[in-house]
Amino acid sequence: MRIDAHQHFWNYRPDTHAWINDDMHLIQRNFLPQDLQPELERHQLDGSILVQVDQNEEENLFFIELAQQNPFIKGTVGWVDLRADNIEERLAFYKSYPVLKGFRHIVQAETDPYFLQNPAFRRGIAALGKAGYTYDILIYPHQLPAAIELVQAFPDQTFVLDHLAKPYIKQGELDQWASFIEHLAEMPNVHCKVSGMVTEANWKNWEFRNFRPFLDKVTEAFGTKRLLYGSDWPVCLVAASYANVIGICEAYFDSFSAEEKKDVMGRNAVRVYGL
Repeated sequence: MRIDAHQHFWNYRPDTHAWINDDMHLIQRNFLPQDLQPELERHQLDGSILVQVDQNEEENLFFIELAQQNPFIKGTVGWVDLRADNIEERLAFYKSYPVLKGFRHIVQAETDPYFLQNPAFRRGIAALGKAGYTYDILIYPHQLPAAIELVQAFPDQTFVLDHLAKPYIKQGELDQWASFIEHLAEMPNVHCKVSGMVTEANWKNWEFRNFRPFLDKVTEAFGTKRLLYGSDWPVCLVAASYANVIGICEAYFDSFSAEEKKDVMGRNAVRVYGL
């Protein structure tokens, strides 16, 4: 099964989606299943993982409804306040919806450098593990040390690093990020999405060679058993088409074995998210 492990849908609202600024005007509109399905079919993908955008629980129910109506959505990653006193109760509620596979928080937007060490947040991570949910890590490179501490504290929790931790591809800054990635990948419970790279490059003037050093590092660190292809569609559209994005991944792994390609392009996502 070939899976896009990271894509989004939304009904666009300027107030709710203020992060979509005027530089990103191409995606200042609604994006829904009928927009993505032709791309998946064109590139022979069997389905996708629909990932959180808004930090509210209403979006979880919206995603669940979309998944019920569109069988190509194989799983969803939602949001819940992991710091809430009633976190166990909220997670028990979502067990009624098996299409919801995990949760994430937009940690990259948090200004508190100790957010991932917050005792209430860590209590929520512990609750995720007990309930059998994954946790997607969405951070910037400077937050990698805190993420390393987090995954070391929860060796039995399944973590998925989104977008390679958004390395500074445009600036070509590799060394410090690479060192942190090596340490993070030492924990076998962490996986990494090969996603979100084009938006960290020069949107108007990127080349395949810009991505190779970063792909080399995550492949060396995580191995092909812990990498998951993701498009980050429609966010990627500000810098590249869907064909461009999947083309980068397929071109990089072209010389790998057939089994390794199957792992990266879907089999790992099936296993990690329990599709």
